[in-house]
Amino acid sequence: MTYDYDLFVIGAGSGGVRAARMSASYGAKVAIAEEYRVGGTCVIRGCVPKKLFVYASHYAEDFEEAAGFGWRVGERHFDWPTLIKNKDAEIDRLNAIYIRNLEASGVEIIIGRARLKDAHTVLLNGQEISAKYILLAVGATPFLPQIEGIEHAISSNEAFHIETLPEDIIVVGGGYIAVEFAGIFNGLGAHTSLVYRGDSILRGFDNEVRHHLAEEMIKKGVQIKTNCDIAAIAPKGDGYEVTFQDGSQQTTGLVMYATGRVPLTQDLGLEAAGVATGKKQEILVDARSKTNVDSIYAVGDVTERAQLTPVAIREGAAFAETVFNDNPQEVDHSIIPTAVFSQPPIGTVGMSEEEARAAGHDFHVYASSFRAMKHTLSGSDEKTLMKLIVDKTSDKVLGLHIVGPDSGEMIQAFGIAVTMGATKAQFDATVAVHPTAAEEMVTFKQPRGE
Repeated sequence: MTYDYDLFVIGAGSGGVRAARMSASYGAKVAIAEEYRVGGTCVIRGCVPKKLFVYASHYAEDFEEAAGFGWRVGERHFDWPTLIKNKDAEIDRLNAIYIRNLEASGVEIIIGRARLKDAHTVLLNGQEISAKYILLAVGATPFLPQIEGIEHAISSNEAFHIETLPEDIIVVGGGYIAVEFAGIFNGLGAHTSLVYRGDSILRGFDNEVRHHLAEEMIKKGVQIKTNCDIAAIAPKGDGYEVTFQDGSQQTTGLVMYATGRVPLTQDLGLEAAGVATGKKQEILVDARSKTNVDSIYAVGDVTERAQLTPVAIREGAAFAETVFNDNPQEVDHSIIPTAVFSQPPIGTVGMSEEEARAAGHDFHVYASSFRAMKHTLSGSDEKTLMKLIVDKTSDKVLGLHIVGPDSGEMIQAFGIAVTMGATKAQFDATVAVHPTAAEEMVTFKQPRGE
């Protein structure tokens, strides 16, 4: 049978774009459909603009700490519209680069919302388009609970476009997006409350890391309310009155929900094509990203394997290698270096202490909490946390966790070592770089409690 394309990709985010470009480089005729802008969540409304906001939010603290090093900073003023304008310009630039790279790779870009008709057919802009293979890379969308007044709240998507930064903000959620935005708003001068229904933020991370970060955030001025959830939101004056489930109330200028993201599978035509989904409506795939329909694959957040841009990119690349380069590949999701751009930031790879215990490992913990060298003159009492989890029998480093400045940069390098199965002895044999915070990881002598 003759098809219009060898590959049709639905969704031009990081995973879809990588798969499309690589497949085209292997000789496939490829088209990609996107209903909004090329680049996906990360570039348009996720990690890229968020990281720019994180940079912006650090300056107030940097100005204060400069005094300890002899600097005297004059009158300061932050202008939110300037940040938004400059952020938008950068996103436009990146969007143009993504488009240019796709076109240079020979991929046809079609603007519009595509949906499946059957195993080899896509409906798009009133037309039927056939393809030998179809790749679903539509991502995920913010989840908002159905409570009274939820229409008055925003998600992280809208946070990048609010016209005025309110004086008071409530962020709902305890995951990395909520934690990051709480730090952003607080750093930019808003009175910020972080509301989370659990007993401690960042569920799934190492417990010591979670508690350490919470303490540091509180010291910086974020009000953290755990075991707390919102029952209703109502307009009041120029802002809103929030009623919590215990009956207490709080007024605020903005309520932002960051309570997770759900696969964007509605109206995608999955039933028509016979594609199976899971309990969260995620698309079910095998180790090589193939669905239960042989001609249809899926990568990225829509599969709910790991909602991280680099993972989607790796999955997209593995798909292209498998299907169009006769080089079957599977992505290892067991060890994923991760950064949380909280304030202070977190870098982590491998097992938490709790995961190591649950897996039955007999292990040592090496840990240290200290004031970074910069803060000896800055006057800040911020503490850095370094932690290693080491299997007693094999000496293998099971997990590595950092809370402190530049931890996101450090974890990329440490992630290589942990992924390779490095041992504590190999860490010890590495010459320390002095004076750095990272040297702590190669100078641990005694495990905790011994």
